[in-house]
Amino acid sequence: MTSLPSSIDVAIIGAGAAGIAAGRRLRAAGVSTLVIEARARLGGRAHTLATPRGPIDLGCEWLHSADRNPLVGLAQRLGFALETSQPNWSAHAGRGFSESDQAAYRAASRDFWDSLQKAHDEGMADRPAAAFLPQGGRWNPLIQTISTYYNGTELENVSIVDLGRYEDTGVNWRLPEGYGALIAAAGADLPVVFDCQVALVDHSGARVRLETAKGAVEAKAALVTVPTSMIGEERLKFRPALPEKVNAAQSLPLGLADKIFFEILGETDLPCDGHAFGALDTIETISFDIRPRGLPLIGGFVGGEFARRLEHEGVVALEAEARRQFAAAFGSDVPSALRFVEATAWDRDPFARGAYSHALPGKADERATLAAPVDGRIYFAGEACSRQSFSTAHGAWATGIVAAEAYLKSV
Repeated sequence: MTSLPSSIDVAIIGAGAAGIAAGRRLRAAGVSTLVIEARARLGGRAHTLATPRGPIDLGCEWLHSADRNPLVGLAQRLGFALETSQPNWSAHAGRGFSESDQAAYRAASRDFWDSLQKAHDEGMADRPAAAFLPQGGRWNPLIQTISTYYNGTELENVSIVDLGRYEDTGVNWRLPEGYGALIAAAGADLPVVFDCQVALVDHSGARVRLETAKGAVEAKAALVTVPTSMIGEERLKFRPALPEKVNAAQSLPLGLADKIFFEILGETDLPCDGHAFGALDTIETISFDIRPRGLPLIGGFVGGEFARRLEHEGVVALEAEARRQFAAAFGSDVPSALRFVEATAWDRDPFARGAYSHALPGKADERATLAAPVDGRIYFAGEACSRQSFSTAHGAWATGIVAAEAYLKSV
């Protein structure tokens, strides 16, 4: 669609996983629905980029908890292949990390995460996850690094209650055609207006009025699926104001995780597959995925404040640091066999401003506050609204269905 209708039953703000899930459910129920998307594409923080060497996921990539992930069934129904081999993220295929040190790191990491879960299960008062790091622990920097991948931020900023509620079966699969491609395919036949940022949700009258970059539209209800950054920074406003939503969004900020991709040129001594850390004694570490899905590529993953600094220094700085760390892991001659392909900049993306949410210490219950409907006319969904599956596309998807069901029960 290129223009807005004057009126609709439900206006969905955002064409990511949550918005598409809600749109599909409402369409199936016969509700007139319009998805309003600020970008020129579907998917939100799920984005697959086609390259000559194969598709790469710039956003979400793994079907976490794949043995019960609802998007696995969706992928099968839409004809997407599944790669069910399990990643070995704790192993290290590079130099300088002996088998004994790897075993010591894995034991320290297991002890740390077990202590967090035990504290949660025993009902310990909320506190920063960093409080459970052993003082002076040798592997603390690498454990902190994993938090920047897992949470998008350092452990000082993470609620142990929130982490304890997260449910993960440990089964992780991939989509050879791309996770972003799956989400886009799921929304391909929904009515969507692109390049249409919503600035205001006015619920002061009998109908909800949305003011957008392409004019205004009225609806019986609005379903808001934007990232917490948009609400917390009030780049999406409400009239009358909803301070409890703004506060909840600010309590659930987006951490940052960025990616960088290289093509492997010619013959190298690199392993056929595997994983490697670019550094072992600092939180400023890049994680490398070697030949993901068998493609001649290297995928680098960087998170937290390190990612934020590199992103704002520019792609040249990120590429240089990735090459430096890759040389440390595999030898100084290897980076010359790598050609830069792409790098993400999710913090500078005006419609994301980060990767995925984490609850600040003491703020885990704000997920329920954010998800609660307002006056039976404004509904909220997205990964930050999920109690057990936050930071995932399947968590976002599930909340979109919950919000759509809530609307259907109200009419």
